[in-house]
Amino acid sequence: MIPEQHFSKDDIRTLPPYPGLALKAVSVVTNEAEMEAAYRQLSVCRVLGFDTESRPTFLKGEVSSGPHLIQLATAGHAYLFPVERLGDLARLRDILESPAIRKVGFELGSDVQRLKAKLGIECAGLVDIGRLFRQPGDRHTVGAVQAVARLFGQQFRKSKRQSTSNWASPVLSEAQRVYAGNDAYVALQVFHELERLGRADAGLGHAGSGNKKPG
Repeated sequence: MIPEQHFSKDDIRTLPPYPGLALKAVSVVTNEAEMEAAYRQLSVCRVLGFDTESRPTFLKGEVSSGPHLIQLATAGHAYLFPVERLGDLARLRDILESPAIRKVGFELGSDVQRLKAKLGIECAGLVDIGRLFRQPGDRHTVGAVQAVARLFGQQFRKSKRQSTSNWASPVLSEAQRVYAGNDAYVALQVFHELERLGRADAGLGHAGSGNKKPG
């Protein structure tokens, strides 16, 4: 049974911090050799945490040119793929388009739309985790912060400064790498807990269609 209690922002601030991945467990993939090494690790997984990041838009009517970063996470490591720096995305495309590998994340609608529009990638095997929490009549949107609070009784800290930082930068800061890696990693950890609770099969293949909030 998934805990139904909705935590307010004030409630969440009182919870102990969620540990997440350290910087050393986050790799930025920037060349062919690193892509092959990442592919060997990712392609054998049954489930991967998944997210993307796009440089924010600030002007009215401005269209996002993202995604600029794609994140995939295993149980102990996150891989970041800066789209603008990688020429050949064939290996990454194979993983994202494989129906045999589940890609799990929160509010994936805009991620999927941008991947298709910019890179022609048709994602398959997606699970939008927020749908797994939804109860009849539930008006609350369950994102990563709320999910971690409900399932683990911990606070997953999301930095507004990092979420709105320049994800198209040729060099990502340490803070950006930790933030992006943990977005994908936390999704995987939440999914595994939902599996333990017997609720992970619902929602397979549904990526959602709403716009994703920054971060």
